[in-house]
Amino acid sequence: MHKFAYYAPQTVKEAARILSKNGPNSKLLAGGTDLLVQIKEHVKGPAPDYVVSVKNIRELHDVKFSARAGLTIGAGATISETLATKGVQEHFPAIADGTAIIGSLQIQNIATIGGNLCNAAPSADSAPPLIAYGATALIAGPRATRTVALEDFFTGPGKTVLKPGELLVSIHVPTPPARSGCQYVRHTPRAQMDIAMVGVASFITLDRKGRVADARIVLGAVAPTPIRARQAEDSLRGQEPTADALRAAGDIAAREESPIGDVRGSAGYRRYMTSVLVQRTAQAALKQAMR
Repeated sequence: MHKFAYYAPQTVKEAARILSKNGPNSKLLAGGTDLLVQIKEHVKGPAPDYVVSVKNIRELHDVKFSARAGLTIGAGATISETLATKGVQEHFPAIADGTAIIGSLQIQNIATIGGNLCNAAPSADSAPPLIAYGATALIAGPRATRTVALEDFFTGPGKTVLKPGELLVSIHVPTPPARSGCQYVRHTPRAQMDIAMVGVASFITLDRKGRVADARIVLGAVAPTPIRARQAEDSLRGQEPTADALRAAGDIAAREESPIGDVRGSAGYRRYMTSVLVQRTAQAALKQAMR
């Protein structure tokens, strides 16, 4: 394995200072389930000369929920810790949908949601549901912090808005309003231990008359980054959520993406599955909203 200097800072400020000092050839280590493989296999360019662990930064490991404040997931919190947090399964079922299928149970005990996001794979299963819920990312640098909408966090495959010296601190997800629901489903060639060929998260809020007051449809693995299917969302707002309306939204969403074709599936097949999964997840979100 490539040799590197290892740092274990105690605070976010110290971590940002180390990252800023050592420049772009430094990498953060959270769970390491992606980074260590990339170093060993020489994936994503040259191996880093500096690795900065966040394991000793306590605030990055917190996962907190309250009905008023919403859910805050520290960037260093593991998937298992997030899933075990009271309120996640009840109020954010799509987050549970997306994170419970990442790797194996052993991986989930080590891997972090922050790492899954910062790895910025277009197929990342945690991204579509978080975006659908309207999540924001808190980012710290050597001098200041900033907040960005998670849908703006990704800039390309393996790329994010993080600047040199910056690190992801936490993800905040507001508590969904009443009469709303959200579900995430992915399609994979294998039943387990695979990455998404297509992933879709649909969030729907109903008004008092049963019409769609708001809709957010997020597509994963069918573009360079997770994307909002905004035209499909617009087609649902103000409408009765009939089967025909959902079918039309699915077809519109399939035209908004830019999928690749490879050995795992053609671009046409990915578009077809997008339409199917938009209808399926929207219907499931509607059932939750009607409870």
